[in-house]
Amino acid sequence: MSEFAETLKREADSENKEEVSATKKSRIESSEDNASKEVSFRIDADAAEDKGLRQTMEDEWVVLLDAARDYPGSLRCAHFAIYDGHGGRLAAEYAQKHLHGNVLAAGLPRFRKTDESLLQASAEGGWQDGATAVCVWVLGQKVFVANVGDAKAVLARSVVSVGSQDNSDKVNALKAIVLTREHKPIFPQERSRIQKAGGAVSSNGRLQGRLEVSRAFGDRQFKKVGLVATPDIHSFDLTDRDHFIILGCDGLWGVFGPSDAVDFVQKLLNEGLSVTVVSRRLIREAVRERRCKDNCTAVIIVFKRN
Repeated sequence: MSEFAETLKREADSENKEEVSATKKSRIESSEDNASKEVSFRIDADAAEDKGLRQTMEDEWVVLLDAARDYPGSLRCAHFAIYDGHGGRLAAEYAQKHLHGNVLAAGLPRFRKTDESLLQASAEGGWQDGATAVCVWVLGQKVFVANVGDAKAVLARSVVSVGSQDNSDKVNALKAIVLTREHKPIFPQERSRIQKAGGAVSSNGRLQGRLEVSRAFGDRQFKKVGLVATPDIHSFDLTDRDHFIILGCDGLWGVFGPSDAVDFVQKLLNEGLSVTVVSRRLIREAVRERRCKDNCTAVIIVFKRN
């Protein structure tokens, strides 16, 4: 494992060994991966957004094909993220501007550092906005995924059937693999941490009866009662069976299931449409056809074989 990978895991684990699954084997790794081959690829990516039926847009996103360009000598990498704001867009804006810089400048995932500086800024500015996040870094063949809250990342991977008539592997449809774990107050592990911190989870599953997530940036009014910005971090090696990743805020996943979204994107990509057009059509489908009421943002990351 690379030094960057080790520091990603070590930093997250040091924040809370019981909560972060960074030292555990990624859920997407399985015995079937042993038959996959590494592949040389290039990345194409874009994002789309719509405020839905909300009065304001509180989401922010990042698409950086060369995220280390401002840090000479740093390991070259691509970075993608969605920050889903709530209570206002200031926390999402702050995280969007500062998180990737903290990561690259220090060489490790400084979610805590970003949250601490965000909380200071919110106290000085008199605002209490919060934001969930889903982030992806691609370094060579290695992909890292980190999240806090309920934004998700979904991988589209080819399903392989072994033992076809010509004794070769046969590629079938794409399988949707969720790369993130939601952080909800009602989940036992999250509830336990909240209660130990003196907080409460109401009958509607919300922190202090108000907040729907148990991990987020900002929300300083909830930080003393169990809300944390500790990420779940997972990693995996790209293979020739990995086609694209969809990042989405909870608004997108409220009207699209993971498999549904993968099928929708795959169909459009197979028609030869650009990732820019595909991302826009995905959001248009979510808002106009499926009536997403929330802010809706998606980032699509396509791995193209060289």
